[in-house]
Amino acid sequence: MESHDGATEKPRKAKPSRTAIQKSVDEFLRVLRERNSSAHTIKAYTGDLDNFAEFIGPRTWKKIDHLVIRGFLSHLYEKGLSKTSVARSLAAVRSFYRWLAQEGVVEQNPAQLVATPKLPKKLPRVPTMEEMNAVLDGGMPETASFPERDALMFELLYGCGIRNSELTGINLDDIGMSAELILIRGKGKKERFVPFGDSVKAALANYLPARQKFLGMKSKNSPALLVNQRGGRLTTRSVGRIIKRIAVAKGLSPDVHPHTLRHAFGTHMLEEGADLRAIQEMLGHERLATTQRYTQLSTRHVLEVYDRTHPRAK
Repeated sequence: MESHDGATEKPRKAKPSRTAIQKSVDEFLRVLRERNSSAHTIKAYTGDLDNFAEFIGPRTWKKIDHLVIRGFLSHLYEKGLSKTSVARSLAAVRSFYRWLAQEGVVEQNPAQLVATPKLPKKLPRVPTMEEMNAVLDGGMPETASFPERDALMFELLYGCGIRNSELTGINLDDIGMSAELILIRGKGKKERFVPFGDSVKAALANYLPARQKFLGMKSKNSPALLVNQRGGRLTTRSVGRIIKRIAVAKGLSPDVHPHTLRHAFGTHMLEEGADLRAIQEMLGHERLATTQRYTQLSTRHVLEVYDRTHPRAK
C-alpha cells in the first residue's frame, strides 16, 4: 500500500479483541466504582485483575481451576512480587469470583481452594506518648513552610486518628467548633463524627486566621481546611512528605508517615484505658478484629517495659 508521496505504508495491526475474562474484569471494576469503593481498592484491584486476565488468556471459565490460580501466584513470585503483593492479588481474584458467582457466571470459587501466602506478622513501631508530646509541644521546626497548618496536621492525625485521605478531605464546614466534632468521610464515602480536644482546638485557632490571610494574599477562596502553597487543597502525597520531613527534624524515625500517627492514636488510647469499641468507632473500622491489632501493639509495649525494668526479667 502506497501513500501519496510514494512511500510504502505498513498495514495497521487490528487491535486484539478483549477476552471474556477481561470484559468481566471491566464490568466488576465498574460495579465497584458504582458502590463507591475506596479509590485505593479500585486501583489495586485494577492492576491485580489485569495481571490475572493476562495470565489466563483465552481460557474459558470451566478451564480455570485452583491449580491454574496457583500457577498464577507462582507466575507473580517469578516476576519478583513480595508475599504481601501476591496475597493481595489472591484476595482480588477471590472478590472477583464472588461477584461472578452472584452474577451466575460461575458456580464455584476455585480461588477459595488456594491457601493465602503466610505473611510475617509485622506490627508497626509507633512513637511513644513522650515522643509524640515532644513533637507537638515543642513547636514546628524551621523547615516547616506553613507552621500553623503543619502543626494542625499533626494534631488532627494523632489527636483524631484519621487517615491521610480523610484529613485532606476535610472542609471548613465539616468542623463543629462548639460541639468539638469533625465530620469525617471515610472509606466507601461512609461518614462519621470524630471528637477533638483542646490541643486540636488551639491548633485550629492558630491556623484559621493564618489560612484566611494567606488565601487573601493569593486572591483565592477554597472550601478545603488544609491548603497548599497555591491556595488549592493539600494532597495526600504532600501530607506524607511534610509529616516525614518534620518528624525527622524533631528526632523521630524516618519511617514515620501519616498512618504511623493513626497507629499511635489507637495504641495510646488503648494504653490509657479506652474502650475497644469506642476506638473502633473513632478510627472508622468496619470490623472489631481490625481494631484488635492495637491490643497486640499495647501488649508488646507492656512486655518491652517489663523486660527493661523488672529485676527478675534480666
